[in-house]
Amino acid sequence: MSIAKNIIIALIAVTGQMTSVQDVQAQATPQTDSIETVTVDSLAADSTAVDSSTVAMDDMTLSEDLDADAGGLHHQLKQKFIDGTPMFMSLVALALVLGLAFCIERIMYLTLSEINAKKLMKDIDAKVAENDIEGAKQLCRDTRGPVASVCYQGLMHINEKMDDIERSIYSYGSVQTAKLEKGTSWIKLFIAMAPSLGFLGTVIGMVMAFEQIQIAGDIGPTIVASGMKVALITTIFGIIVALILQLFYSYITSKIEHLTSQMEESVVTLLDIIMKYKRG
Repeated sequence: MSIAKNIIIALIAVTGQMTSVQDVQAQATPQTDSIETVTVDSLAADSTAVDSSTVAMDDMTLSEDLDADAGGLHHQLKQKFIDGTPMFMSLVALALVLGLAFCIERIMYLTLSEINAKKLMKDIDAKVAENDIEGAKQLCRDTRGPVASVCYQGLMHINEKMDDIERSIYSYGSVQTAKLEKGTSWIKLFIAMAPSLGFLGTVIGMVMAFEQIQIAGDIGPTIVASGMKVALITTIFGIIVALILQLFYSYITSKIEHLTSQMEESVVTLLDIIMKYKRG
């Protein structure tokens, strides 16, 4: 019995030790999981921070590159302007500014002069058909543009002979055409001046190159290139200015031709209206 009792006591002791070991392992497992979780989270946070800093650095680098490109273009234009000698380049720039000022003024004037000429002539025809000559004159006075002015001039002489009316209308039409073309001669002047100034800079650049060769006593590529650079830059800028002004001048000319054709059509229509009025 004592032996069996001792065996039972030994089994109970072993079982208790095993239970305590399992409890210790169970307590250690959550700690290990928490440590691993903390480690993974910290690594993920570090990776996110690195990615964010990398993106920020890339954005900063891209913005710096864009600023450098913009500054580089401005710097290059300024450097080319200086290389072409400021005196001649300033004259070319002045020709561009003044030419653009005249172009803008003409475009605004011609745009405001455009109207619906066909609608105006229909309204005048209706007024004249009702024997409301004063109403037709008032309609012309309230309408802007050369077409209305020419029609008003014809209505003022409606009681005169047809030859006198026609002569008056065409004479006043010539005056309106001259108003439309006002200032275009200055634009043509600046178109001719810009490349001429560029060619003048070319000649002066060649003279500078020969003077440098004379002073150095030798023909070197560096000496010749400096004078040729000035010559070519002034020529390039002069031609560019002339091309820009020529585009605006062509647009202005097309608008003048459109308004002139409107006046001619309106004059023919007005003469027909007056002739019907005279016939009763």
